[in-house]
Amino acid sequence: MQHYDSQDSKFSRNLRKGAPDDFAAYVQLDQQAFAEDGHELSLKTRELIALGVAATTQCPHCIEKHSRAAAKAGATEAELSEAIMVAAAIGAGSAVTHGWMAMKYFQDERGAD
Repeated sequence: MQHYDSQDSKFSRNLRKGAPDDFAAYVQLDQQAFAEDGHELSLKTRELIALGVAATTQCPHCIEKHSRAAAKAGATEAELSEAIMVAAAIGAGSAVTHGWMAMKYFQDERGAD
């Protein structure tokens, strides 16, 4: 069985059926966040942000959706690359700061400061 298939979105109907009010609220939020009007950030910028988040959370569906949407919104390959590298830097920073916690717990267990 293939792990990721872009057609898996068809299973959203199961989520919609199981939690209709929550699903409707999610759809409304998503539509509002990527609406053409009423935002200070351009649609291209919002799509690049979404792509960076998608890369960080490793969501293949979101990576596909927002890469395509960024291209349609006028993003360049260089801008896409920069967004992904910013996400990578933030991910690396997160690993380091979580490493601080590991050191804290390790030293706490050993009774050291």
